[in-house]
Amino acid sequence: MSIRENFDRISEEIRKLRPEKPPEIIVVSKKQSLAAIEEAIGSGITLFGENQIKEGNEKFSELKNKNIQFELHHIGPVQSGSVKKLFDLFSCTHGVCSESGLFELKKQSDKHKKRFGFFLETNLTGENSKSGFSRKELSDLLKNPDSLGSEFCDFRGLMTMGPSDGDPAMTRNVFRDLRKIREEFAPNAKLSMGMSGDYLIATEEGSDYLRIGTAIFGERKVE
Repeated sequence: MSIRENFDRISEEIRKLRPEKPPEIIVVSKKQSLAAIEEAIGSGITLFGENQIKEGNEKFSELKNKNIQFELHHIGPVQSGSVKKLFDLFSCTHGVCSESGLFELKKQSDKHKKRFGFFLETNLTGENSKSGFSRKELSDLLKNPDSLGSEFCDFRGLMTMGPSDGDPAMTRNVFRDLRKIREEFAPNAKLSMGMSGDYLIATEEGSDYLRIGTAIFGERKVE
């Protein structure tokens, strides 16, 4: 199947599960070729996600130079030292996972005077391999919502990932847990959860954004 056919198939699946308000798909182009991305854009797809800032800037700067329109989100963990590089092409990050990263993002947003959105990344599985705020750290942050954003930096929502082993029951519990945290502390926040292996569960549990790569593009091709 083509990239567009895969995108349409997944779109139809999630619309059947949530016809009233289906989640938006961020097409993850990590390790995909520029040709594949151009094919996706040519088929009408415009919202992309990249894990690595450097890779995203290298690939999408070529598209920008061709006057090709797109929206690019950063979906990897935010490192304080590389925050300033987000402002070339990215418009939002889903990976703010520390208070130092949040401080630097607000500082750089105001310095660049560029409107920038962010999601707080949360580690609800307790795995050391995952970045993100703990449940307590997140709840403490959300108790003071006025301190989250700044003049040019907008708090958009919360992000999490399911367990590394992909266990469906555990995945559902994690997604449901984040939704409950949202309901308690930040009812207007969006939820970013669900990837190629668990997007149906995420849709059922109320995600607003799905981050889907290989299920649309196929296996990663660029090393």
